Amino acid sequence: MARQSLRDFECLVVDDGSSDATREIAAACALRDARFRLLALPHRGLVAALNAGLAACRAPLVARMDADDLMHQQRLRLQCAALEADPALAALGCHVRIFPRAGLGRGMRAYERWLRSIDSPQRVREEAFVECPLAHPTLLARRAVLEGEGGWRERGWPEDYDLVLRLLAAGHGVGVLPRRLLAWRDTPGRLSRSSASYTQERFTACKAEFLARGPLARDERYVLWGYGATGRALRRALAAYGRTPCHVVELHPGRLGQRIHGAPVVAPEALPGLPRRPIVVSVAGAGPRGEIRARLAGLGFRELRDFVCAA
Repeated sequence: MARQSLRDFECLVVDDGSSDATREIAAACALRDARFRLLALPHRGLVAALNAGLAACRAPLVARMDADDLMHQQRLRLQCAALEADPALAALGCHVRIFPRAGLGRGMRAYERWLRSIDSPQRVREEAFVECPLAHPTLLARRAVLEGEGGWRERGWPEDYDLVLRLLAAGHGVGVLPRRLLAWRDTPGRLSRSSASYTQERFTACKAEFLARGPLARDERYVLWGYGATGRALRRALAAYGRTPCHVVELHPGRLGQRIHGAPVVAPEALPGLPRRPIVVSVAGAGPRGEIRARLAGLGFRELRDFVCAA
């Protein structure tokens, strides 16, 4: 942090009741360098620590980072410049390299590639219901916007995803600087691996609430494209908000003409002849989603106006 090319910053170290030498190391660093400040707290968990840190921040821009990650020397300078150059943006992420590479599974490598495919505010909005479209430790945001939206919330699902979806729902721009400026450490002890709030079920619950409040707010019926495990889980979650499919789009010939929970199963070619309702594409895998996006575009449907992808 001390080696950042942007020299005018304040680093607030939020110690959430650590049991190692973190507090002493941070205090010693603050004595050597006035840009560093220690906020020592009893252990209350990540969301409480994030909000306590936000309340103690004094700069107009707030950068987020985990204690065990590594940032590029240019991260703050480049992200701050990009955010200040675009008044429409409330927050900005960047690309990451996940480490250590040894033992990094195919799933995490695919996730890293997917994050790298998001390089603009438009792509953030298009991918927002697939997964959290920016890595939380890369977040740089306007403090006034974070405070205005109430900071981070404890809702029993990922607090970073909840924040990004709230920012987007409120009409704020969220972008991604397409440069790898943070090394993101992957360990077995990460909250995303150990906490019940980060299970796939809780991600789906988060998506369902924001889908019901956003793209599906004006219609209790929607068209569901895909009824594999991903689509089934999302249908169940949306049902809790009174949102049910009027039709299910499937490619499998054995399902065409049948009904799923009362909804007729139709082929994609039938979509233009159906009453216009929001289409939710719920399939796993960037490749299949790309094919469906192209097919819908060919049928005259526009993403974010007529359909949304939600894995």
